[in-house]
Amino acid sequence: MRSLIEGQNIKFSDQMIFNNPEMTNLQFYQKIQQTAHWLDSLGLKPKERIILSELDFPQTEILLFGIWHLGAIAVIPANESLDSVKTYCDTNLVIELSINLFDIIKKFPINFNPKYKPLLDDEALITFETGTGIRLSHYNLLVNTNSVQKTIDLKSRTRFSCDLKPMSSAWAVLKAILPIYCGCIYDDENPKVKIGESNSNFKIRRDLENLQDFGKNELAICPENSAILSNGIEPIHLTKFHIKEGELEIHGHSVMMGYLDDASNDDRFRDGAFYLNLKR
Repeated sequence: MRSLIEGQNIKFSDQMIFNNPEMTNLQFYQKIQQTAHWLDSLGLKPKERIILSELDFPQTEILLFGIWHLGAIAVIPANESLDSVKTYCDTNLVIELSINLFDIIKKFPINFNPKYKPLLDDEALITFETGTGIRLSHYNLLVNTNSVQKTIDLKSRTRFSCDLKPMSSAWAVLKAILPIYCGCIYDDENPKVKIGESNSNFKIRRDLENLQDFGKNELAICPENSAILSNGIEPIHLTKFHIKEGELEIHGHSVMMGYLDDASNDDRFRDGAFYLNLKR
């Protein structure tokens, strides 16, 4: 993720990436580095799991990339209690929901030299949206993002929006990473392409038990496959799946690193594939 941001700044540092508030690639990168400085000043360290809080847009997105720039791992608690989520984290620190990130980080330098640069296979994100912690690598997230771009044919400089809240890996892929990866302009006011719950060019659905009835431009959410599984019944790039006897058999590069619960891994990873119970 760090290399993704760096690459966009080498090529397109002056390009506008957010419509409101107005922000260029370079300004975005500088705020990410200031955020990494702030996290470092709190005593947080690379490879630690850090709980992500929901802040005003695009502060949560910048906090997410700041965690990655530090070399740490973001944790999305979703609807789980903080006490249960903290048991899997290296720190008890919870960033207050009421903070203004921009006010806090403005005193920090705009350049940050990480002590650790994560590898593609390193853990990047843990999400508790299904109740059980799901571990996703940088590679998982980037492959899923790339596959979504191919599936919806999202072009550079397209005005784009997504109405998801920071409660899922789908938010991380579709709202935080995808517009940066594609070089879009994030614009909630006048988007050409919108992904969301309703009134969208691409509607998201979570009811995988009805997957065979999904229509074109309906994106299937499956956190165990990083975020997106299919557009309608067509699997995204680098993903294959089969439905049989109430289970979804999934193969591909977006399949998660695993659950935090070893017993669930033993049950769901077998015969060279991942199996998801559609009646969960």
